[in-house]
Amino acid sequence: MNVSGTGLPLATPFDSDGDVEVDALRSLVDVVVDAGVDFVVPCGSNGEAALMDMDERTRVTDVVADAADVPVVAGTGHPSERLTVEQTDAAADAGADAALVVTPFYHEHGQGTLANYYRRVADASPIPVYLYSVPKYTGTRIDPRTVQDLATHDTVAGIKDSSGDLETLQRYVALTEHEEFDVLVGSGSVYAAGLDAGASGGVLALANVVPDLATEVHERHARGDREAARALNRDLVELNRAVTTRYGIPGLKAAMRTRDYPAGHARNPFRSVGDDVRAELATLVADALDTHEH
Repeated sequence: MNVSGTGLPLATPFDSDGDVEVDALRSLVDVVVDAGVDFVVPCGSNGEAALMDMDERTRVTDVVADAADVPVVAGTGHPSERLTVEQTDAAADAGADAALVVTPFYHEHGQGTLANYYRRVADASPIPVYLYSVPKYTGTRIDPRTVQDLATHDTVAGIKDSSGDLETLQRYVALTEHEEFDVLVGSGSVYAAGLDAGASGGVLALANVVPDLATEVHERHARGDREAARALNRDLVELNRAVTTRYGIPGLKAAMRTRDYPAGHARNPFRSVGDDVRAELATLVADALDTHEH
């Protein structure tokens, strides 16, 4: 299975005690799918997967797969190869269509080790595997030549590149163009530029807040109106920065609540943003929506 279009790294609603709010999670899936996203990604970075245990991730994947009528690409990566294989098996059993596997983190690993890790995970996986490079969280970047090598594996379906580096993304595209391999943009600020560079879609934190507008960027591009796609993307850059690099998960969830989306709480040790930040985020969301309407 391959995916394209706009994907959403789904936020996980937690209650005030830090437990997953299953009903809110189902409602959130309904909201974003109705807004037009092409696939959903539970248990990724924006889903606070690093703060969940294996059973919680499996439960979240099960709920999302049951609620969604679009492809589900579940985050299954752990620092341990064994846990990643077990989590990927569990995700497949829960109904995931594919797995998103972040580079093993905490310890530093070279490119040869990364290539071996991904081959072994893919060999064991019952579902397609997407590589996931997010250097700001892991300190590790998957080299384009490593991706070129891994793209020949029958079970490796693509990569999510959250580096924000267009040179790297373009090299991923160029070096895998002869394979059936998806390159997905992981930064909302460069979505249109990534599509121009040949990416097949994106997995964007921004889509938790404005799934309709994130999807519209791809739709404009697919219609051939690339300038309109770039123009809309430019209008979303400040909002994207606010809900990612500036205010992180708590800011993302606060922005979602301005649209009455069932975002829930961020899990400890995250702390809620203050009233000033909430007001700033509400203005950014309103401005983005207003710009699109006019």
